[in-house]
Amino acid sequence: MIGIGKPERATQDRVIALFRDELGYRFLGDFSDRQGNSNIALPLLEAFLARSGYTPEQINAATQKLLTEANNHGRSLYANNQAVYGLLRYGVAVKTDAGKPTETVRLVNWGEPGKNDFAIAEEVTLRGNLTRRPDLVLYVNGIAVGVLELKNSRVSIGEGIRQSLSNQQPEFNAWFFSTVQYIFAGNDSEGMRYGTIGTPEKYFLKWKEDEEDDSRYKLDKYLLKMCRKDRFLELLYDFVLFDGGVKKLPRPHQYFGIKAAQEHVRKRKGGIIWHTQGSGKSIVMVLLAKWILENNPHARVVVVTDRDELDKQIERVFTEAGEAITRTTSGGDLMRRLGQATPRLLCSLVHKFGRRDVDDFDAFIKDLQAQPSQTVGEVFVFVDECHRTQSGRLHKVMKALMPNAVFIGFTGTPLLKKDKQTSLEVFGGYIHTYKFNEGVEDGVILDLVYEARDIDQRIGSSEKIDAWFEAKTKGLNDWQKDELKKQWGTMKNVLSSRSRIDRVINDIIFDFSVKPRLSNDRGNAILVASSIYEACKYFTMLQKTPFKGKCALVTSYNPQAKDVTTEETGANTETEKQSIYNTYEDLLKGVEARPNMSRTETYEEWAKDLFTREPANMKLLVVVDKLLTGFDAPPCSYLYIDKSMQDHGLFQAICRTNRLDGDDKDFGYVVDYKDLFRKVENAIAVYTSELDHSAAGADPEILLKDRLKNGKERLDSALEAAILLCEPVEPPKGELEYIRYFCGNTEIVSDLEEREPRRAALYKATVALVRAYANISDELEEAGYSAADIARIKRQLKEFLDIRDTVRKASGEELDLKPYEADMRHLIDTYIEADEPRRISPFDNLSLLELIVKTGIAKAIDERLGAHKGDKNAVAETIENNVRKKIIKEHLSDPEFYEKMSALLSEIIAARKAKAVKYEEYLRQIAELARRVSQGHGPDMPKQLDSPGKRALYNNLGQDEELALKVDAAVKGARPDSWRGNQVKENMVKAALLPLLGGDAAEVERVFLIIKAQGEY
Repeated sequence: MIGIGKPERATQDRVIALFRDELGYRFLGDFSDRQGNSNIALPLLEAFLARSGYTPEQINAATQKLLTEANNHGRSLYANNQAVYGLLRYGVAVKTDAGKPTETVRLVNWGEPGKNDFAIAEEVTLRGNLTRRPDLVLYVNGIAVGVLELKNSRVSIGEGIRQSLSNQQPEFNAWFFSTVQYIFAGNDSEGMRYGTIGTPEKYFLKWKEDEEDDSRYKLDKYLLKMCRKDRFLELLYDFVLFDGGVKKLPRPHQYFGIKAAQEHVRKRKGGIIWHTQGSGKSIVMVLLAKWILENNPHARVVVVTDRDELDKQIERVFTEAGEAITRTTSGGDLMRRLGQATPRLLCSLVHKFGRRDVDDFDAFIKDLQAQPSQTVGEVFVFVDECHRTQSGRLHKVMKALMPNAVFIGFTGTPLLKKDKQTSLEVFGGYIHTYKFNEGVEDGVILDLVYEARDIDQRIGSSEKIDAWFEAKTKGLNDWQKDELKKQWGTMKNVLSSRSRIDRVINDIIFDFSVKPRLSNDRGNAILVASSIYEACKYFTMLQKTPFKGKCALVTSYNPQAKDVTTEETGANTETEKQSIYNTYEDLLKGVEARPNMSRTETYEEWAKDLFTREPANMKLLVVVDKLLTGFDAPPCSYLYIDKSMQDHGLFQAICRTNRLDGDDKDFGYVVDYKDLFRKVENAIAVYTSELDHSAAGADPEILLKDRLKNGKERLDSALEAAILLCEPVEPPKGELEYIRYFCGNTEIVSDLEEREPRRAALYKATVALVRAYANISDELEEAGYSAADIARIKRQLKEFLDIRDTVRKASGEELDLKPYEADMRHLIDTYIEADEPRRISPFDNLSLLELIVKTGIAKAIDERLGAHKGDKNAVAETIENNVRKKIIKEHLSDPEFYEKMSALLSEIIAARKAKAVKYEEYLRQIAELARRVSQGHGPDMPKQLDSPGKRALYNNLGQDEELALKVDAAVKGARPDSWRGNQVKENMVKAALLPLLGGDAAEVERVFLIIKAQGEY
């Protein structure tokens, strides 16, 4: 038991020796009885400034200014600390004589760490109000910049943190902390944590570096890492942030991410920083931009984001840090400003959703192109959420306007499938990654718990459905009736019946009554609907529940009268667009628009603010796409998904719930009504992967050439197919000739039926052509087409679309569905009944990382993804592994199948049930796998095999229980101490095995390796 239960004093002596002997700090001694202890030791500071060549007058003026800012009683500790930090970082401007110029006195020599006076003192008694005594104080040039509280290994670090927090209270010694930058707390058992002034205990951080090094106490290891003179000054200079009243320090992944990015910037090389959702990506952006501007006098930084919150945050943080920043109003404004030498730092907001200044992404691109101007300086462009497909187009335009700019992408998700290639072409490979599982392990974000719930549905009355349908569709031909059934018989519309929505709402109300955090008003939730119409329906129905006044609707919709000018059908019913418009008009009654905002924006800002700050008063947000990325609300504890999602969108959505928010929030909860677990599995697998699928293989230039080459071949083939299809049409190939070829005489039914295959081929060929064109429409020139070719292709594309529309109308194979919307919706709402939701995921609060990563599922998925890198079908097959029954045929309907509306709806519901049954069985298998992994064996393992070693032997000796027990006993009887790695002692173990294994030397070697791997032997 030597060394166990050491007193705190022993740890303190060792730490002082570490600072003195290994880090080279001067030990100033024990200050417990020293009078006049201060956060600014003037004799030490004056001596340093004199050595640095300043005159007595300059030294006097600088120290007086420092003392004044540090001890301003009219300000808060935060404000005093910020003012002192400004003097430390930028120096003190002094003017010693009216006739002399202002000069800067540097309190710290940032460029040459070794020329500063690093010192440490212990037991620094602080008098003033109530006396306190920090264990250790770190001084740089006599200025107290670090405080370290130590505890013995049996007392929690938390006690040391709380001690420092109480020391900062006005009734104790808040005055001392006006100069302090880093606050450390540690002991020999838990290691070390760090924070700064005002950091709450739960936000104190752990450093993480060289994890494999286990040669000494973690406390010593990380003090050596963080307090090394050059590292400590770098942390103070480049990694301290004052953000909206909160002082922030970097987490290790932010520090190392920025360090990696600095190397790229020095080489003028782009790349992508992938830091998982909720890990503080915007802080990385801000600190990196600040570093670039300070270290390159010619640099300009442009931050392009589609999130208004981030745009505002960047503006605020830079303004607080004393950096001038300009938020541009449009693409044209951005280019105009880049054509001048200032400003050096700009933010540009790309609105995805209709706003007054930029209607949409295309408008932003056109706006940029309308203002071509020569940019001044070296431009660095940061693109937020750079994986989005639009970033490729944005980059193309900006590259043309700024050919020498360096592009750095930021994302919370890795590159996947369709956007992977484009993102690589745009930015290059990863600069730094910090994955979801790392964030959870480090306590930066919470793990997630997943629950699948199934809602069974059935038809109430087949006869009434069919009678209603026939009555409402009199006058339509068979094709048009089938088209109407096809539109309204899809899974989406069946799943959005009023009965089903009502069941989901009641389910959520029940959770708010019984689930921790939801029931005590500490947490709230987001409900994701599959469309704006459905979100409005949810919201309207929620107004008749206890959620009235405590839920909000946030979608991309902004009501305008023009939305409904062509919607009136004269039947005294509402179309979907009218329903959405009317819901929003009711919602916005009484909302007065704030300056420069619409009524909708004003309402959304109010709802988001209340949701984040007062969860008891804003319990539920109903959304579709908005707020599923970049919206950080710590109270958000549950996400209810009633929308099919995958990849980035799904992962970003579920991460809305993983922000830290007090001790009572252990996990983020995801409730899924859409059978998404396989997609969740895939997302978690990719987002925790050690395999970097993005960086391998060809360089971006080759990728670009290959993609464009393939795109050109596809477009040429599609054009050729469409031309061949229309070749037999007789001259002069006008509308009449096309109608005759594809329809015959439109008044004779047999003509139409006979030419049905031709029309189906035309519709299919036109779709293929449109897709092939859209795939490379922005890059036709780069793909090798001349200006004349491009004009010809555009003309041909329009011609084929016109031909298709003409043929559709002539054949009666087109139907305006609007007049039927309300009637069909009524039919589904009235006659599709839904049961109570039931939980079908038997996971018993296993987290997603335990369920997917620790069982090896993630690795298996990831390896298969890697193996099928070039084969999209194989990847899709691997991920989905779920063949859905094709209910709706692609082109012309099958009259027998669509004989009755009720038959169609029954078929859909049956398919949904069959899929749900398979899905439930899949979830059961996953749960069983997870249980086996955690237990290390299956349910049929004999009871006598009560240790991992015995079970491993049983599994590897043909499940022979008797032999396994004999081998176990023989090994335990024969093994000498410290036998592993000692050839003689290992042979003694092998000798004991030989008779039991029939004298088979090869079998002995095989079994010996299993035994050697078991810790119990």
